[in-house]
Amino acid sequence: MKANELRRKYLDFFKEKGHSEIPSASLVPENDPTTLFTGSGMQPMVPYLLGEEHASGNRITDSQKCFRSQDIEEVGDNRHTTFFEMLGNWSLGDYFKDEQIPWMFDFLIKEVGLDASRLYVTVFSGNSKIDRDEVSAGHWQNKFTEVGVDAKIVDDAESNGMQGGRIFYYDEKENWWSRTGMPENMPSGEPGGPDSEMFWDFGEHHGLHESSQWKGEHCQVTCECGRFIEIGNNVFMEYQKTDDGFESLPNKNVDFGGGLERILAAKLDAPDVFMTDLFDGAKKVIEQVSGRVYGDDIKDTYAFRVILDHVRAATFLIGDNVFPANKDQGYFVRRLLRRSVRFARQLGVRDSLLSAVAKTYIETYKEAYPELSEKILDEIEKEEIKFAKTLEKGLREFKKVWDKSGSISGKDAFDLYQTYGFPLELTEELAQEEGQDVDREMFKKEFQKHKDLSRAGAQQKFKGGLADDSAESTRLHTATHLLHQALRTVLGDHVAQRGSNITKERLRFDFSHDEKMTDEEKVEVERLVNEQIKAAYPVHFELLGVDEAKERGAIGLFEDKYAQMEGKVKVYFVGDYSKEICGGPHVENTSELGQFKIKKEQASSAGVRRIKAILGDPQ
Repeated sequence: MKANELRRKYLDFFKEKGHSEIPSASLVPENDPTTLFTGSGMQPMVPYLLGEEHASGNRITDSQKCFRSQDIEEVGDNRHTTFFEMLGNWSLGDYFKDEQIPWMFDFLIKEVGLDASRLYVTVFSGNSKIDRDEVSAGHWQNKFTEVGVDAKIVDDAESNGMQGGRIFYYDEKENWWSRTGMPENMPSGEPGGPDSEMFWDFGEHHGLHESSQWKGEHCQVTCECGRFIEIGNNVFMEYQKTDDGFESLPNKNVDFGGGLERILAAKLDAPDVFMTDLFDGAKKVIEQVSGRVYGDDIKDTYAFRVILDHVRAATFLIGDNVFPANKDQGYFVRRLLRRSVRFARQLGVRDSLLSAVAKTYIETYKEAYPELSEKILDEIEKEEIKFAKTLEKGLREFKKVWDKSGSISGKDAFDLYQTYGFPLELTEELAQEEGQDVDREMFKKEFQKHKDLSRAGAQQKFKGGLADDSAESTRLHTATHLLHQALRTVLGDHVAQRGSNITKERLRFDFSHDEKMTDEEKVEVERLVNEQIKAAYPVHFELLGVDEAKERGAIGLFEDKYAQMEGKVKVYFVGDYSKEICGGPHVENTSELGQFKIKKEQASSAGVRRIKAILGDPQ
């Protein structure tokens, strides 16, 4: 069975039961400021679970796109993915447990063809305020009995193992569902209720995680040994949290969510969700480019899974108009793609890979999700090329620090971040692979120290042509550093600053050069400056001795014109592109600058040219 067939089979099954099929909502929630992403099938349905009338009726079925950013670090085993499809069916005050459990059993056993002897379920054991869910346990027991499977009900599996059982009672840590977790974590107004979850048994041996061991007689369906995988969850949404506890919702609702990939893995009896056909095309591309084979080596397989998951997630996010950025939803797209580049390097891949992987997903999913288009590939390729340069430098510097001291301090991590734009998360992952944690508190202190120094510098009166220390002037002043280096790249190393004047509206930059710039040269300078702005380079300074500053390639006036501290000069670094002696102030990242545009280029004096330029608003 293939994924498209399973999705269609599920939706048609519930349409035959009187459900209306609705399309997936966007991965970016509408009218929900509490979360960045749609992380469950239930999220878009909350208004209707609380009593609002749905235009399509009170029986709904769908396959909802979901993204869970908190699972990024979990990806790499045989089951976790950040993006997944949640098959859903909903009763909005219509049917309840008496219908849902028999229907779900029939779908899995009769329609999909799963072996009932390898299916296990859990139900809610109750608490001081809400009764034990004996109704659900009874329905499951009856359905198993119908197909000749013994269905013993066990009360204490958590402490004593499975004990030959098939139906297990668990408390609210396992069998209660709301968007915010257990009952005590729910805010007032949040809906929730007991649930009944379904698990597939891959067997004592071939279901194991690479790093886990089966626990034998102490194993239970909720343990992490890898033998069992949850394939679906029937939530009986019948309560709403209040300031005084819980009250019953006006209508009793059913919220079923089943992982498409996990049900498919159960059908294929493949404990690895990445062995389903959804990933076949992407795996072939990675294998062809890397020369490695999925499944041959544990470490390589981990890298494959990260790339397979992350590129798929980024493809769907960009399809919903979430583009790589430094904040909000875009931050996670950037992080997914950057982690993918990093793990591609682990597989020996130095060339562009991610857009080719993304293309296979567009082909695989285009029938079900027509919003996936070729525009996605351009965005991914741009981000991959941009980060590849940053990664190579950062990895080299990480290795230098590690080889020298055998550890990475919080300050080292900050230096990697501020100098090379190397993300803290990647430094942490590399350190963890060596058995060490990075001191995040030290990293935060170094970051705050940098911000405080920058702020103090911005409050001073600087020589350098600034009319004031406004944000607009600060942005334009930082842009002069990029302009200076771009002019040297295009015109030659003879270019040197001969003065500047900056107001809130524009920058004026004088530089040594004998000839009028051609239109082509001006276009190229603009392109180079805007390329660095789009690269989102961090901006930082270091206090260096004059000799060291020269050795590291800093340009600028080495006399005492700029602020010096204890015989040192302040050198500002814009990523690894610009290194210049300067007093400040500057932005913290080039992404704050906006579009750079040369308005005029003219003579200033003998052998000196003058450029006037502006910046558009940051994106």
